Amino acid sequence: MSTIIDLFETSAAKYPNNPLMLEKRVGEYRSASYSDIKNAVYEFAAGLISMGVKKGDRIALLSEGRNDWVISELAILYCGAVNVPLSVKLGDASEISFRLEHSGARMIIVSKSHAFKLDKLKNELPALEKVIILDKKESAGKKEIFYSDIREEGKKFLEKKEDAFHERWKSVTPSDYANICYTSGTTADPKGIILTHRNYTANVEQARSLMEVPEWYTTLLILPWDHSFAHTAGIYTLMSSGASMASIETGKTPMETIKNIPKNIKEVRPVFLLSVPALAKNFRKNIENGVREKGKVVEKLFRAGLAVAYRYNGIGWNRGKGVRLLLKPLVSLFNLIIFKKIRDNFGGRLKFFIGGGALLDIELQRFFYALGMPMFQGYGLSEASPIISSNSERRHKLGSSGYLVTNLELKICDEKGNALAAGEKGEIVVKGENVMAGYWNNPEATASALRDGWLYTGDMGYMDNDGFLYVMGRFKSLLISDDGEKYSPEGIEEAFTENSPYIDQCMLYNNQNPFTVCLLVPNKENIKRWLQDKNLRIESVQGQTAVLNMLELEINQYRIGGKYERMFPQRWLPSSIAVLDEAFTESNQLLNSTLKMVRGKITAHFRERLDYLFTSEAKDICNEKNMESIKKLFLEK
Repeated sequence: MSTIIDLFETSAAKYPNNPLMLEKRVGEYRSASYSDIKNAVYEFAAGLISMGVKKGDRIALLSEGRNDWVISELAILYCGAVNVPLSVKLGDASEISFRLEHSGARMIIVSKSHAFKLDKLKNELPALEKVIILDKKESAGKKEIFYSDIREEGKKFLEKKEDAFHERWKSVTPSDYANICYTSGTTADPKGIILTHRNYTANVEQARSLMEVPEWYTTLLILPWDHSFAHTAGIYTLMSSGASMASIETGKTPMETIKNIPKNIKEVRPVFLLSVPALAKNFRKNIENGVREKGKVVEKLFRAGLAVAYRYNGIGWNRGKGVRLLLKPLVSLFNLIIFKKIRDNFGGRLKFFIGGGALLDIELQRFFYALGMPMFQGYGLSEASPIISSNSERRHKLGSSGYLVTNLELKICDEKGNALAAGEKGEIVVKGENVMAGYWNNPEATASALRDGWLYTGDMGYMDNDGFLYVMGRFKSLLISDDGEKYSPEGIEEAFTENSPYIDQCMLYNNQNPFTVCLLVPNKENIKRWLQDKNLRIESVQGQTAVLNMLELEINQYRIGGKYERMFPQRWLPSSIAVLDEAFTESNQLLNSTLKMVRGKITAHFRERLDYLFTSEAKDICNEKNMESIKKLFLEK
């Protein structure tokens, strides 16, 4: 499989009648076979060629996951052109404009749900020649043309010039660019990651070295389809195996679409699901709420079952070994009376999740493992197409990011670039055919990331003696003390939010300062319940100070004498805390499209508050600014 086109042609020939795409349009899921999709790709690609699309042209794609997403990308590639997939979560016109202008996109393919985002832009970007609308509407606007009309033109082109069409796609080489994927721009302008055809097909081969993917496998692709993880581990890995994928039923609003996910999971009955931490937490929340609604007896049984399964499973590597074996009958019993019923809500066929994106808290991994739906953590980044390592059914250690894919070199380097031994922490550096060609029109960034064929990931980690990779976090997010010592804050931040129902979000900060500080977003609803239990009123000064003191006590659980005193080095715990009345969200651009904190933007946004935290006054949790935040959060409408 040298190109994505070769991959698809091979599978379409081998599995012509297998379902490839499952889409819900009129009340039920209907399948489109490999042959059906191939015919649609040929028509659309031929139509684009008839419009003058040339090899190397960039065409953007902005749509929710659906059959036409895959058809559109493949059609672009069959033309020898380059797809620029855009995140559906891009809401700001300037974000879309930057990507279109920077990539030099001649056209953009867009669904009806997102077409409004281009209403003003299409007249401001002279290089943008056409806006291709996937869904029919009454009339086409300026620069607009309908997808269905292009396919009709494609049919005519194939009747007259079929040889020219085949000649075009057969001229595409493994080193030709397939995608320009833009980063979320967490520190500066987004960078366009250039991925070649061979980058993708190599990574598909590598992904399949981690686990078997039989042709009967199917999944519901919950993550946005432009997401590099969903793109490779979902679309192309399944396609290479003759397997199938389903899209979420699109609602009238984004929230309605999200609400369709549980129902769609039951309908599709996926064999595996791709997930990120935000989704995992939401799944857990829904499971626990469902158990709670069954009453206290069921909830106690559930908790007892979790405790037994946690002990039996260990960290996966040692599951059922030694004295743990004695717990097997109990594990089987809880599985029968509790956990099987929970799995039925996921369609009854779900074997495992694969977790990507940010690091997944080990307690969450233990939780899903106990239910019989293990969430195997993987690691990768878009610059590596993206898969570098993963745990799998046959080999896993909870808490790790798994073992390496085949045909990939990895080393852990110190600050001077020297390779370190197993167990020593440093920068993760990789080399293989899945590593990007570079950043589009950004030679400085390319030179920084790619050195002698090696990709310097910017992530900190280590390899253990059993060949498992442990990822500690981004170097750019490290806390750096005034004496130069460095520490990753992500584990601390996750512990604060996971172990306290009163803390929704937090970010630790220390940039060569004498001590660490914390920006904290409280959980408003849980705090309201806490106040009721304590017979306190938030309108009173007493109630406000009680809330702040309670939040400080939650953090103090990690100090000497606290419940979690041995979890983290004391010097990295925050000496002062800013309680915020504004959450980190995508709309204020403090979270990126994968719901990771954009630390640079958070730091800039709360610059004055961070500076204040290093004053003596701020060390009192009940300082003036925190009192103002509590009033604003609870008392202002």
